[in-house]
Amino acid sequence: MTLAEQAAATQTRKADHLRVCLEEDVQFHCTTGLERYRFTHCCLPELDRRDVDLTTSFLGKPLAAPLLISSMTGGTELARLINFRLAAAAQQHQIAMGVGSQRIAIENPTVATTFAVRSVAPDVLLFANMGAVQLNYCYGLSECQRMVDLLEADALVLHLNPLQEAVQTHGDTNFRGLLTKIASLCKALPVPVIAKEVGNGISATMAQQLLEAGVSAIDVAGAGGTSWAKVESERARDPLQRRLGQTFANWGIPTADCITTIRAVAPTVPLIASGGLRNGLDAAKALALGADLAGLALPFLQAAAESEAALDTLVNMLIAELTTVLFCTGSPHIAALRQTGILQRI
Repeated sequence: MTLAEQAAATQTRKADHLRVCLEEDVQFHCTTGLERYRFTHCCLPELDRRDVDLTTSFLGKPLAAPLLISSMTGGTELARLINFRLAAAAQQHQIAMGVGSQRIAIENPTVATTFAVRSVAPDVLLFANMGAVQLNYCYGLSECQRMVDLLEADALVLHLNPLQEAVQTHGDTNFRGLLTKIASLCKALPVPVIAKEVGNGISATMAQQLLEAGVSAIDVAGAGGTSWAKVESERARDPLQRRLGQTFANWGIPTADCITTIRAVAPTVPLIASGGLRNGLDAAKALALGADLAGLALPFLQAAAESEAALDTLVNMLIAELTTVLFCTGSPHIAALRQTGILQRI
């Protein structure tokens, strides 16, 4: 396959991913595990709700709320519209944002502008993104630096997606020796590297290995939200690949389990919880379990595809839901959610 053919195939795949996620049922039938937890209601919070403080920081950058628009898309005209709407919302509300895999921008520089959102989000904590497996397919420090420079990004997300690649027709499945290459990249790249799954979770053991390799933060991206095995199954023309995606549709570690097990072995690592979070209550539970940021993807995608107004309504609702949890647990700030007795396993 020529470079031009490869770029065209990648662009088609990106368009398919957006269409499938917006139009098909590609959600896990298993849960995030967050439903196993309930907050203890405080009938006398001794707080003025207006004084509840959601501010935080991540990787040294201040945020008005501990929310992340998780990495999703880029490379098509619809993706450009969505990315710029998301970036404007992130700027307005001072929350963090990631973009989808920028591999396509390296293959086809004419689509680089679909990612370049810094012009509308000058102050946002912004994450560049590439599949870690591409380090085994002729990508290295130079390409990663180009991705960071394109976004003027504060960090680079390396996403780990062995199941998705195994189900994807002609997926990149050579993951041999990647940890060593990740370690070399972490040493050389001038911005932090974040290791992220895509919806199947990161175990405590793997988190320890990634941190030892030099990764600065972990995004658990656990099971319970969008199943990329299902997404690739919907796209597949090969019956074998379609069956693989159906068989492994619910494969992975639930998000809640990822958070608690990683936090037990890495109590201070900057930790992002994503994977099936759908509202501010889910986000609050993830934060109470030990996450520093709560990442959502599908709710932001659906709202951004609808309109700027729908996106603004969503962010305001997430902030209102988070604030209500803090108020009704007597927690003046995010850190107080982690006090003993605030969140109970049921």
